[in-house]
Amino acid sequence: MRKILFTDLDGTLLRDDKTVSEGNRAAIRQMLDAGHHLVVATGRPVSSGLTVVKKLGLTLPGCYMIAFNGSVIYDCSADCILQEHTMPIEYVEYLFEEANRSNIHIQTYSDSQVLAQQWDEELDYYQKTTGMSAKIVRNIFDALDKEPCKVLLASLSGQERLKKFQREHRSWETGRCSSFFSSREYLEYCPEGINKGLGVSFLREFLNVKRENTYAVGDERNDIPMLREAGTGIAVRNAYEEVKMAADYVTEHDNERDAIAEIIDKFILM
Repeated sequence: MRKILFTDLDGTLLRDDKTVSEGNRAAIRQMLDAGHHLVVATGRPVSSGLTVVKKLGLTLPGCYMIAFNGSVIYDCSADCILQEHTMPIEYVEYLFEEANRSNIHIQTYSDSQVLAQQWDEELDYYQKTTGMSAKIVRNIFDALDKEPCKVLLASLSGQERLKKFQREHRSWETGRCSSFFSSREYLEYCPEGINKGLGVSFLREFLNVKRENTYAVGDERNDIPMLREAGTGIAVRNAYEEVKMAADYVTEHDNERDAIAEIIDKFILM
């Protein structure tokens, strides 16, 4: 009986220093050897997610990735995109105009780089925490060779600025985009209806695995749709309280202490 484990990266599979514990590594190898599937589900772009995937050796058959919060579904073994959703350029242009008017950092993405109009502390922080390279361009839209998968607003000076922006643009958002917080610092805009839960649904059908044999774990609010779509939703001990409330199980260990190994032992290999 094959099972699928969907796991968020930052704050869940990854420790705070962005490394993966040996306990989690060993448990992942054991579940893959047993024929189960592992899906890394992240808000990061494909290129950034693949950096982690390759370091973990998760390019074997049975390994997949949900990137851009569900906008891209990726087969890590075949090294190809299975599904992709993008945002119309006019929506991206509107968000850039509004963010600039509000003096809030905003960025989008090419296939391999972060694209922004100026270098600031938010971009510096993002680059250091994700390892992605960034390109500063005067005209974002001349630098894009296709519609992007998401737009990200960031603020290191308090979340209230981002919450205010989200409230003020909620009516515009309806019918166009979906917005959510992927961390205290990041407000993300994706194509309408796109979230990690959509990735769970797609891969469950693609791999022909019953819903009751799917497990999803995360720590942030953008993980909630994924937890709800899986047969069993799991929050790591260090998760936000509202994520724990949406979960069926809360781990005894946090992301620093083998939470993923705990889940694999309890639910996947039992």
